[in-house]
Parts: sequence; structure tokens; C-alpha cells
Amino acid sequence: MRAPRAVPREGLPGRVTVYEVGPRDGLQNEPAVVPAAVKAAFIARLAAAGLRVIEATSFVRPDWVPQLADAEQVIGGLDLAGEVRYPVLVPNMRGLARCLDLGVRDIAIFGSATETFARRNLNRGVAAAVEMFEPVVARARGEGARVRAYLSMCFGDPWEGDVPIGQVVTVGRRLLDLGCEQLSLGDTIGVATPGHVAALLAAFAEAGIGAGRLAVHFHDTYGQALANTLAALECGVTVVDASAGGIGGCPFAGSATGNLATEDLVWMLHGLGIDTGIDLAALVEASDWMARQLGRPAPSRVVQALAPKE
Repeated sequence: MRAPRAVPREGLPGRVTVYEVGPRDGLQNEPAVVPAAVKAAFIARLAAAGLRVIEATSFVRPDWVPQLADAEQVIGGLDLAGEVRYPVLVPNMRGLARCLDLGVRDIAIFGSATETFARRNLNRGVAAAVEMFEPVVARARGEGARVRAYLSMCFGDPWEGDVPIGQVVTVGRRLLDLGCEQLSLGDTIGVATPGHVAALLAAFAEAGIGAGRLAVHFHDTYGQALANTLAALECGVTVVDASAGGIGGCPFAGSATGNLATEDLVWMLHGLGIDTGIDLAALVEASDWMARQLGRPAPSRVVQALAPKE
């Protein structure tokens, strides 16, 4: 299988952690429910390809996201004590308790930089959402769990339009101050451009929040995800979220199309001489397999180029 030619570029990190979100953020947006056994097999294939952080599922209300109603089954089939981390998204104390009972020790919470999306996604405003997360983070940390915070709508909101950079930094700081060790900045509707990415990261740096505590989560709605990722790398970010095959979006934001494809990201990173620990050929095979389970081609350009043609 063809691989990119590695031509390093100065000013970029030597290693990047790919934070795989396909099994959760990707599959939650599927119109049909994917069987738990298929999800478990997908996760196993991703781990075998070298991914070491794979967000497995979410403990949300089944009537909100029925695609993830089998969270216990999926978690039950994972080796939570092994070298691969399997974070789980939790919305509240009830979801956290379910996770902790199953031995999960990597937790993620999901906030919004805008009031409208916070109310649509969490049924409460930004301040109330932060209050809801406070005991969740405190208990998780008390149980020895690592906690990551997602911050959505960092670059634009389909209802509110442009989101002020200062507003994003303010809400992001609140989430980090709760005790979250990492903040993932989400371009939920894919409207960011490289200059905007650099300006936002610079604003976080000016507020005393360095790139080491930040990750980026780009959607490719306008074809900007890789360009935005490169801009983030130039600013020192070393954790990038991506979805195997490019599947997924956001069920609560209709204009949010697919996530950055993990294969497309890995092709670019390896071409820049950046280490990921990922076997690209095995990753392509995993995503091609999942695409066949879903009954349609993977959106990823690299999967389309490298997967065997039937």
C-alpha cells in the first residue's frame, strides 16, 4: 500500500497524539443503530492499527442518542487496564456513576461556547452547564479518573453566527478551572480557517493556557480541516481529534458534517515526518471494513484512494 513521502518541516512537533472519536462521535450520527458487536470489532481494529486513545461511547440518555444505548455492552468488551485508553463521554453525575461502576477511568464532558447550542444540546445555558459539570469533574478526579472537556462552537454557531474569541477563552478557562486536564476546541460546523485557528490559540496563550493543555477538533464542512490542523500544529498543539473513515458529525447541529478523517490526518502527519505510532495500512483496512458494515463508502479521501477496489 502506498505511503506518503516523509519531508519534515521546521517548527512542527515531532510526535502527535491522534485522539480517535469515530466509535462515539462518528457512530452517534448514524441513521441506523450499529450492533454492539460491530462497534467492539471496530474499536479492536483501531487499537490493532496503533491508535492509543479511542473514545468508545457515551453514557447519554438513550432517547437522546439511541445509537449509543448499548454503552455498557461496548465498555464491557474492552480491556480498560491495558495500554489503550478508552475515554467515555458523560453528561452528568448519573452517567459518571455508570462509567465508574464499569471501571472507566477516562472521562470527557461536553460544553458549549455559545448559549444557544448549550440550551439545545444540554437543555441549559453555559453557566448552568458549567455548574452541572463541577461535581462530575470533582468526583471523577477523586476516583483517579482523567477528565477531558470538549468545547463546541468555538469558531461559529449556526444560530448565533461568529463567536467572539474572548468568549471562547472565557468558557474554556471555566472548564479547565474545574480540574479538566485537557480542553478540546471544536469547530462544530466547520467554518474555521487557519488564521482564525492561530488567533484563538494565541488568545488562549495570552490567557496563560498553553498549547499543552489544548487539543483541536475540526470538521471538514468547507474543506478546511487539514489546513486548520496544520495551523494548530504550528502553534504547538500536539493532540488532534479525528474520526476513522471521516464518519460522523453532530446530531444536535444540522449543519455539522463529517469530522476530520483519521486517515487523511495520518497521511499528512506522516508526510511531515511526524510520528503517530499508527499503521496507516491497518487503519485504512479498519475504516474500509467499517464502511462496509455501514453500507456506504468511507468519506475519507485516503481510504477511497488506498482501500482495495471490488
